[in-house]
Amino acid sequence: MEFVKTDDGKKGMVQAIDEGKVAGEMTYTWAGNDKIIIDHTHVDEAYGGQGIGKKILINIIDWLRSEGVKAIPLCPFAKAQFDKNEEFRDVLS
Repeated sequence: MEFVKTDDGKKGMVQAIDEGKVAGEMTYTWAGNDKIIIDHTHVDEAYGGQGIGKKILINIIDWLRSEGVKAIPLCPFAKAQFDKNEEFRDVLS
Protein backbone atom coordinates (compact mmCIF):
# COMPACT_ATOMS: atom_id res chain seq x y z
CA MET A 1 0.00 0.00 0.00
CA GLU A 2 1.35 3.39 -1.02
CA PHE A 3 0.14 6.71 0.39
CA VAL A 4 0.11 9.72 -1.93
CA LYS A 5 -0.46 13.25 -0.64
CA THR A 6 -1.54 16.08 -2.90
CA ASP A 7 -1.94 19.62 -1.62
CA ASP A 8 -2.56 22.91 -3.44
CA GLY A 9 -2.16 25.10 -0.37
CA LYS A 10 -5.91 25.40 0.17
CA LYS A 11 -7.09 21.80 0.04
CA GLY A 12 -5.42 18.44 0.00
CA MET A 13 -5.86 14.71 0.25
CA VAL A 14 -4.05 11.53 1.04
CA GLN A 15 -4.88 8.52 -1.08
CA ALA A 16 -4.11 4.89 -0.32
CA ILE A 17 -3.01 3.26 -3.58
CA ASP A 18 -3.00 -0.53 -3.90
CA GLU A 19 -1.41 -1.84 -7.09
CA GLY A 20 -2.51 1.24 -9.04
CA LYS A 21 -6.04 1.33 -7.59
CA VAL A 22 -7.31 3.98 -5.18
CA ALA A 23 -8.31 1.98 -2.10
CA GLY A 24 -9.37 5.06 -0.16
CA GLU A 25 -8.81 8.74 0.44
CA MET A 26 -9.08 11.37 3.15
CA THR A 27 -9.52 15.03 2.24
CA TYR A 28 -8.76 18.17 4.20
CA THR A 29 -8.96 21.95 3.94
CA TRP A 30 -6.34 24.33 5.30
CA ALA A 31 -7.51 26.67 8.09
CA GLY A 32 -4.61 29.11 8.24
CA ASN A 33 -0.96 28.08 8.00
CA ASP A 34 -0.83 25.59 10.86
CA LYS A 35 -4.19 23.83 10.95
CA ILE A 36 -6.21 21.52 8.71
CA ILE A 37 -9.84 20.49 8.82
CA ILE A 38 -10.26 16.81 7.96
CA ASP A 39 -13.56 16.86 6.10
CA HIS A 40 -14.10 13.56 4.29
CA THR A 41 -13.03 9.92 4.23
CA HIS A 42 -13.90 7.44 1.51
CA VAL A 43 -12.87 3.81 1.22
CA ASP A 44 -13.66 1.77 -1.89
CA GLU A 45 -16.17 -1.01 -1.13
CA ALA A 46 -13.67 -3.64 -2.27
CA TYR A 47 -11.37 -2.56 0.58
CA GLY A 48 -14.00 -2.29 3.30
CA GLY A 49 -13.13 -3.76 6.69
CA GLN A 50 -9.37 -3.69 6.07
CA GLY A 51 -8.56 -0.63 8.17
CA ILE A 52 -7.71 1.51 5.13
CA GLY A 53 -9.30 4.66 6.58
CA LYS A 54 -7.33 4.32 9.80
CA LYS A 55 -4.09 3.70 7.88
CA ILE A 56 -4.67 6.89 5.88
CA LEU A 57 -5.40 8.82 9.08
CA ILE A 58 -2.19 7.52 10.68
CA ASN A 59 -0.28 8.65 7.58
CA ILE A 60 -1.81 12.14 7.94
CA ILE A 61 -1.07 12.23 11.68
CA ASP A 62 2.59 11.35 11.02
CA TRP A 63 2.76 14.22 8.52
CA LEU A 64 1.04 16.63 10.94
CA ARG A 65 3.52 15.76 13.70
CA SER A 66 6.53 16.25 11.44
CA GLU A 67 5.28 19.67 10.27
CA GLY A 68 3.86 20.94 13.58
CA VAL A 69 0.37 21.20 12.10
CA LYS A 70 -2.84 20.60 14.06
CA ALA A 71 -6.12 19.04 12.93
CA ILE A 72 -9.82 19.60 13.41
CA PRO A 73 -11.67 16.36 12.53
CA LEU A 74 -15.09 17.29 11.12
CA CYS A 75 -15.38 14.03 9.19
CA PRO A 76 -17.37 11.57 11.36
CA PHE A 77 -14.90 8.74 10.69
CA ALA A 78 -11.85 10.81 11.61
CA LYS A 79 -13.59 12.21 14.69
CA ALA A 80 -14.47 8.69 15.86
CA GLN A 81 -10.84 7.59 15.42
CA PHE A 82 -9.58 10.51 17.51
CA ASP A 83 -12.18 9.67 20.17
CA LYS A 84 -11.09 5.98 20.25
CA ASN A 85 -7.32 6.47 20.03
CA GLU A 86 -5.82 8.66 22.73
CA GLU A 87 -2.37 8.44 21.10
CA PHE A 88 -3.69 10.48 18.11
CA ARG A 89 -4.90 13.44 20.17
CA ASP A 90 -1.62 15.35 20.34
CA VAL A 91 -2.37 16.74 16.86
CA LEU A 92 -5.86 17.99 17.73
CA SER A 93 -6.40 21.71 17.56
